[in-house]
Parts: sequence; structure tokens; C-alpha cells
Amino acid sequence: MRVVEARIEIPMGSRNKYEVDLETGHIKLDRVLYSSVYYPAEYGFVENTRYLDGDPLDILVFTSAPTFPGCYVDCRIIGGMDMIDCGEPDVKILAVNQGDPRYDHVFTLQDLPPHYLEEIQNFFRTYKTLQNKKTEVGEFFDAEKACTILDESLARFQDEAKR
Repeated sequence: MRVVEARIEIPMGSRNKYEVDLETGHIKLDRVLYSSVYYPAEYGFVENTRYLDGDPLDILVFTSAPTFPGCYVDCRIIGGMDMIDCGEPDVKILAVNQGDPRYDHVFTLQDLPPHYLEEIQNFFRTYKTLQNKKTEVGEFFDAEKACTILDESLARFQDEAKR
């Protein structure tokens, strides 16, 4: 079991795409989603990480109530999902709110209701369609692989910081 701190940019249920400016720390509204969809879970990133796309590592956090942009949440990693976003490799780490008793029993993707995972795939398959941008949703993977990706992203960030 691995607990990590997620910085939430977008609360579940929102159609607003907020982004944290990593240089200023300001939270800005990037856009309102073009499609009639909303974020199915809390969406943010793990600080001091760098994924292959050059951005901080994305994380979705399942919780029973939305938080707010800029909120930090301790969360337990349960797996992840591969995808391609506009031709670039991308990955979404999936986690549950460590402080929400409704998720105390969730340690793997199989512990979630299957429909939650279908919603995640559907959201990322369609949320950029009306922008004429292509996304491809890949397979889900387990917590062990998610933690390996996290460690690689932490190391990549440290390597870049040394340059």
C-alpha cells in the first residue's frame, strides 16, 4: 500500500479545466470542457514528478465529496490507466482518498464498482472530441505498476532539477 499526496486541480463533477501554474502557484481556469461531460473523480497531479509527456504525473482520486482546486489529499494508489493524448503517451494514476471511510476497503482496482472504471475510460475517450483532439484509452494496470511509474516520474523530476 502506497500513500501519496495529490494536489487537486479539478473537483469531481466540474466541467471547468483548472491548471496550476507551476512557476507562480496560481490556479487558472484553462477552459470549460467543450463536451457535455464532467470530471468523474478528483483530478490533479503529484508534485515534484515528471511524466514522459513533460508534465507532472496525473492522478485521479476517488472520494465521496468534491474538494476544491489547490486542495492537497492524501490518497492510496490502487492502479492506473494508460492512454495517448494528442499523439503523446499519457498515464493516469488512480487512487482513493485515504481520509474517506467509504473507501477504507479499496486497495485494488477490482475493489471498485466496475462502472467507476467504465466512467473513467468513457470520460477520457470523449472529453476532447468536440475540440477535434484525439485521445486513445489504453488498459488499466495494477498498483505495483502505478508505483513504478510514480518512482520513475520522481526520479525524472530530480534529474531535471540537477541540470
